[in-house]
Amino acid sequence: MNAQPSSIDDTLERVRVHIECADEAPTLDALARLVQLSAGHLQRAFRRRYGVSPAEYHRARRFGQFKAALRDGAAVSEAVYEAGFGSGSRVYEHSDRLLGMTPASYRAGGAGASIRYTTTATPLGQLLVAATARGICAVTLGQDDAELATRLAAEFPQAMRERVDAGREEWLDAVIARVAGELGWSNADAPALPPLDVAATAFQWRVWNALTKIPAGETRSYGELAAAIGSPKAARAVGNACGNNRLALIVPCHRVVREDGTPGGWRWGVHRKRELLAQERRITAD
Repeated sequence: MNAQPSSIDDTLERVRVHIECADEAPTLDALARLVQLSAGHLQRAFRRRYGVSPAEYHRARRFGQFKAALRDGAAVSEAVYEAGFGSGSRVYEHSDRLLGMTPASYRAGGAGASIRYTTTATPLGQLLVAATARGICAVTLGQDDAELATRLAAEFPQAMRERVDAGREEWLDAVIARVAGELGWSNADAPALPPLDVAATAFQWRVWNALTKIPAGETRSYGELAAAIGSPKAARAVGNACGNNRLALIVPCHRVVREDGTPGGWRWGVHRKRELLAQERRITAD
């Protein structure tokens, strides 16, 4: 028996709450029996509503608890237990994707990570690009170098941070060249994007990937972006994913606007967002 359309949101919320309260990940079949839906219908409806499958939701919830325990100072082994993982190996299977670094390093504010960064002037202000040995970990805009360095230190307080300018690394130059080329600050062809080293959930990756497909000079509303990833009711979650983006310009969250077409906010300043969109429109109009 299927739930009536008028009650499907309540049904899905009941499933979500059940997952939140479960010590062990409920199977899809068990969840389907709980609310008298077919497993396939539940899987599709849950993904449309929350942007992830029930299993992905449970895993993300556990990692949220795990990260909170690490931030509170728990040892990795204790955090694994508190989050309900059966073993440390289950954590390390996903930690690279969901934490962006090993659990021990995340717990220590990036301790053990070596971050090299540089800054350059752009028409939008100073641009900072930072990388670990594994990939680009931050691209951010600010008023001046001091502001950018302070922001990087706040995000990775225990990492070894080194500014490099003369002879700086290829990855840093590649990102700067790509940004300059795509936004018309340089006539050179934009190089390929280096690998990334950022912390993100499966849903955030889906949103960020969809953002990269919005053509320069165009915008999408949060609702339109939610529909594009197959989750039309997840506009608020899409907004949160955009707000968690740490890769300015590379992941173009500046191309997302409010439903009424107004710019809305941007972590690097709404005035920069307006200027950036205007610049992109000028380039594509030429």
